[in-house]
Amino acid sequence: MTTTARQSRDWTGPAVLSYGFRPFFLFSGLWAAFAMGIWVFLLTGRDPLPIAFAPTDWHVHAFVFGYLSAVIAGFLLTAVPNWTGRLPVVGWPLAGLVGLWLLGRLAVLIGGGWPAWVVAALDLGLPMALIAFLTREIITGRNWRNLPVLGLMALFAMANGLFHLEASQGPAQDGYGLRLGLAAVLMLIALIGGRIVPSFTRNWLAKRNATRLPVAFNRADGAVLGLTGVALLAFVIAPYGVVTGTLCLTAGLANIWRVARWHGWQTGPEPLVWVLHAAYALLALGFLIVGASALDLVPQSGARHVWLAGAVGLMTLAVMTRASLGHAGLPLTASRPVTMLYLALIGATLARLLAGFATGQVWLMHLSAALWIVAFGGFSVIYWPILTRPKRAPKPASRPQPA
Repeated sequence: MTTTARQSRDWTGPAVLSYGFRPFFLFSGLWAAFAMGIWVFLLTGRDPLPIAFAPTDWHVHAFVFGYLSAVIAGFLLTAVPNWTGRLPVVGWPLAGLVGLWLLGRLAVLIGGGWPAWVVAALDLGLPMALIAFLTREIITGRNWRNLPVLGLMALFAMANGLFHLEASQGPAQDGYGLRLGLAAVLMLIALIGGRIVPSFTRNWLAKRNATRLPVAFNRADGAVLGLTGVALLAFVIAPYGVVTGTLCLTAGLANIWRVARWHGWQTGPEPLVWVLHAAYALLALGFLIVGASALDLVPQSGARHVWLAGAVGLMTLAVMTRASLGHAGLPLTASRPVTMLYLALIGATLARLLAGFATGQVWLMHLSAALWIVAFGGFSVIYWPILTRPKRAPKPASRPQPA
């Protein structure tokens, strides 16, 4: 019987096409750094390329739908075979999926004079292909437990299409499409992060004979997820007002309580683990700040970047750095340079939040952009050999020496 590992080993072409995480994580990092560089140019009033949207619309789309679609693809194409026990997509079919993503990025980047429906069709190619892939795997593998992931992926694709529609008629930077796409991704973090963060933490602590381990998923976690979903639904429908603000504040407190049960304070010696807790904590903090901004208690500018740069950016960087090491056969530990990437991204989030409070201090926005480029550009440089070279073979067990 052909196994997932055998399927990957049988591929004799470029190693970067031997598993879904390899090309998509690599392009995610490169795109995140490149797109932020373009945004810095746009901030100065220059327009280096004939982008398909208004500058601010392009900026939010480039990260919420451009960057995240690649990260989600890399994660799903790697995780789903483990969930279902079925074979991964490798080789030229994988290259075709990467090509769909590149076509979408090219269309939005230089499609300023193209018909809006052409740009939208090219950009939606990868999300629709991922939905088809995920549907097939769940049905064939009878993996009904992950139907919520399929539903959130469908919402994310629908949000992208809605964003294109809104952008063709006027500003879309605060429209339903963007809010729905952001809400779908945040719910994915709450759902999948709620699985992997305590699981990885438990494994790490158990190896060190810790007596206090993360609390297993129970009804309380289900209640927090339900409250999170209701708060995000209110955010999508009516982002400003007393009801949304109150729900977001409540969801923020509930998620702080949830992440506290995973004992992240014990993981200080290993950045590869504590960064997961930091990212989830930023999800909770984002709810608090977005809720406070909906109630006009804090400035709205910069509030959502705690979600965008913090929760989403840091969680995806954490998952990419960890998954790449594990699937490449390398030790699951973060080097000092990788730790600096995490700190740079946390700094970028803080600088962008402060820029919302310090009106007119554009240098804080540029600092945030620079730290973001350091984080994802650094990831691309450090992980290039890991993502493009064959998996390291495990060392053979040493034979006992004769007496």
